[in-house]
Amino acid sequence: MHLNHRWFRILLNIWSPFRGAGIKVRSVSPDFRHVIVDLKAPRWKRNYVGTHFGGSLYAMTDPFYMLMLMRNLGRDYWVWDKTASIDYLTAASGVVSAHFRLSEGQIQAIRDATATGDKHLPEFHIDIVDAQGTVVARVHRTLYVRLKKDRRPSA
Repeated sequence: MHLNHRWFRILLNIWSPFRGAGIKVRSVSPDFRHVIVDLKAPRWKRNYVGTHFGGSLYAMTDPFYMLMLMRNLGRDYWVWDKTASIDYLTAASGVVSAHFRLSEGQIQAIRDATATGDKHLPEFHIDIVDAQGTVVARVHRTLYVRLKKDRRPSA
C-alpha cells in the first residue's frame, strides 16, 4: 500500500506509540525526502527531573529513514533498520525537533552499492534540536539495504 505524503503523516500522527510519547510528524515532503518531527513534553510526559524522557527522544527518530528509503527505492529493495545509538548532549524540556533529509545523491549511491545484489549499510546522523537551535541529542542510525533476489541481474 502506497499512501501519499499527507496520509502518511496523518497515520503516523495517530499511531499509538507516537501519540503516547508526544511525538508529532510536522511535515512530509511529497517526494518523501524531507520529514520534520517534533516532540513536546507536557508535565505528565516528562521524566523524574522534569526534562524529556530519553526513550522519547530516541523514538522520534526511529522509523523515518527506513520509511523514506522504502518509498524512494521502491518495492525492489529490502530496507531495514540495523543499528542505532544516541548521544544525549544536554537536557531539554520544551519542544524539540528532528529533520530528516534524503538527497538524490544518497539514493543513487545506495542503488549503485546494491546493484549486484550486495547488501549496503548506509549511515545517517540526526540532530535533535530545541527551539533555540541547540543540539540536545545526536542519533546515529545504520540501515540495511539489499536488492531483492528476484530483481538482481542474472549472471
